[in-house]
Amino acid sequence: MKKIFTVLGIVAVAAFANAQIVINEVYGGGGNSGASYTHDFVELINRGTSSVTLVGASLQYAAAGATSNFNGYQALPNITLAPGQKYLIQEAGGANGSPLPTADFAPTTNTNFNGTVYNTPFNFQGSNGKVALVSNATQIVSPTDSNVLDFVGYGTSNLFEGNGAAPAPSNTTSVSRTNGVDTNNNITDFTTGAPTPQNSSSATLAVSDFNKVKSNFVKNTFVKNDEITFGADAKDVKVYTLTGQLVKTASVKANGTLNIAELAEGNYIVTGTVNNQAVSQKILKN
Repeated sequence: MKKIFTVLGIVAVAAFANAQIVINEVYGGGGNSGASYTHDFVELINRGTSSVTLVGASLQYAAAGATSNFNGYQALPNITLAPGQKYLIQEAGGANGSPLPTADFAPTTNTNFNGTVYNTPFNFQGSNGKVALVSNATQIVSPTDSNVLDFVGYGTSNLFEGNGAAPAPSNTTSVSRTNGVDTNNNITDFTTGAPTPQNSSSATLAVSDFNKVKSNFVKNTFVKNDEITFGADAKDVKVYTLTGQLVKTASVKANGTLNIAELAEGNYIVTGTVNNQAVSQKILKN
């Protein structure tokens, strides 16, 4: 998928290949019976290596099998994201679930392409749908339209990037990118799991090479025995909750471990310095 950005003195056009704001996570079960969170949400991420600004962009949504294509949009505020930084957009909600972290943007309206404004945020209708990040407010009809920055079809969506739609989420799961990977193939780029909404103030994953981060920093991103094992000497190791709270600090040697028995089960972000490079990795303690 082409990634087109409007830049305000932040990066040159030549840098766009590595400065991409994409959809990182989609949750559509907000407020439903047994829901994890009270609201649906979309989370964006800058998965590149330079700061990027979006100006005049929109979020467009349609039901999975809609034949009228995308019939409404939300105009997004100007967004500037540093490498690895995320951006949380809150959508429709209900009575059940935990509150989201403070959203960076919580639209209360959407607008159809005839100009009519509806006083409601998007309702993602649970496990099936399609969401697009678009460079302007022009209606799209396809994932390959020139103004599409990123596109996610999930569940039974009739449109998607690549060879198939992302798996269907539920009231207790979202679809999110696997370590930030974007190969323009929804069926392989996204997996289901517990929702992990993060706003722009949350601790951010290091941005460079996610594969290097995995092999040289944290060896067991799925922690089952209360010990994080590291693949390299790491200084200034810090463990954060997904809301940005610092809960553990250390320095470790290659193949050394850090005990996190006192931490509750769930997702965390581990940051540190390896060979003078800032790195980080999301972990799941189970």
